[in-house]
Amino acid sequence: MKTMKWLIKREMWEHKGMLFWAPVCVATIMSLLFAAMLVLGSSSNDMHIAYHAEDGNVLNTALSAATIAANKAAIGAAMAATYMAGATPLFLMLGVLVFFYSLSALYEERRDRSLLFWKSLPVSDGGTVLSKAALALLVTPLITIAVATLASLLMLLMACLAMSVKGTHMYGVLLGSAEFYLTPLRILGLLPVYCLWALPSVGWLLMVSAWARSKAFLWAVGAPLLTSVMVIWVNKMFGASLDTSWLMHNIVGRLLLGTVPGSWFMLGHDNAAALLDASGTHASSAGIFTQSWLTLAGPGVWLGAAAGAAMIYVAIRLRRWREE
Repeated sequence: MKTMKWLIKREMWEHKGMLFWAPVCVATIMSLLFAAMLVLGSSSNDMHIAYHAEDGNVLNTALSAATIAANKAAIGAAMAATYMAGATPLFLMLGVLVFFYSLSALYEERRDRSLLFWKSLPVSDGGTVLSKAALALLVTPLITIAVATLASLLMLLMACLAMSVKGTHMYGVLLGSAEFYLTPLRILGLLPVYCLWALPSVGWLLMVSAWARSKAFLWAVGAPLLTSVMVIWVNKMFGASLDTSWLMHNIVGRLLLGTVPGSWFMLGHDNAAALLDASGTHASSAGIFTQSWLTLAGPGVWLGAAAGAAMIYVAIRLRRWREE
């Protein structure tokens, strides 16, 4: 356990700029842009705001201070339920970071010859590869969730300050809402779901990273796409009835899109109506949390996870043999 902890720390130290500072910089830029929008929006006496009223109507208009005060409860409930949505770019960025980290994790150490140094240490190939998988599947998502939560809270605080300037104080409404506390906890609770759905992609990328002599990206992306093109060509030329949609959905999609949070709704679950709140106007964190865990009821996610674990094992064997 101590060795694994040290290996993860070493990986984090080597890729701190990519896995930590990149999300922090993006979150900072998002917060600055949001602050600039609030400053520009506060130049008028009315505040431009969009929220979902209790009757399901979406209000997006210039509201006076009196109107905001009259709808304080509805606005506060909407803000408490949706404030984490402001961090969506960070969660999309997570998919990109995990993808490229996994793809370069074993390839770069062979290219810069640092593999020879690390192999001289009393550390097993299995421990090294598993530490890289743990960093991709656990540590990086935890960092992103923490940064996204802080950025969302900061933007929510700025919005409350802007409304306070207009004479409406939302602090009590927000702090008294259960959704304000449950939303980030639900996102954290989705980490096991993310790990299982991302495992095939991470396993595939680590295997390619350990195998490819050059142009790892082309091998990782090109091989599944070329296989799909060949299957389509066989269907067209020879009148075969191969299920290309199944191939794209269950093989190519699972290999290339699994690192994107929420990809399980596209790859394994499509009950979009169940994601909505009671008004049916926007997705709720409770609906997303429940439906995400329900995707684990199908066999597809477990077969994919088993395949991902098998590919990680292959990556361990390849790292042991390929030092050139």
